[in-house]
Amino acid sequence: MPAPETATDLQIGDVAERTGLSLKTIRHYEEVGLLPESRRSPGGFRLYGEPAVRRLLLIMQMKPLGFSLEEMADIIALRERLASPRLSERTRAGVVEQLAAYHALADEKLADLRRRVDSAERFARELQQPLA
Repeated sequence: MPAPETATDLQIGDVAERTGLSLKTIRHYEEVGLLPESRRSPGGFRLYGEPAVRRLLLIMQMKPLGFSLEEMADIIALRERLASPRLSERTRAGVVEQLAAYHALADEKLADLRRRVDSAERFARELQQPLA
């Protein structure tokens, strides 16, 4: 028996509107495991809560940096694991270390993205100059 709908349940179209993602992309993220399987309404509509919206917004922040689906899934899992109150200090330290490695990778990817933006801006300025 499906769980009853709550006031915070959103249908996929509402989630798409809130996040700017397409329905196809949201379904894809669910299919590949980046988004937990949605609940269903009695009519069969996908239902999502605020945690799903927050996760999609996080994915959208990782996407421009070029993280793979596997890396995104790992980062999400590590963040969720770190939030667990039952984590031993030793395990917590290991999770923090893994997240620090992803942080360093994000910094590298961001620096590369900035170099590419700078190059694109130089090119756009060149287009404004009359040809000699």
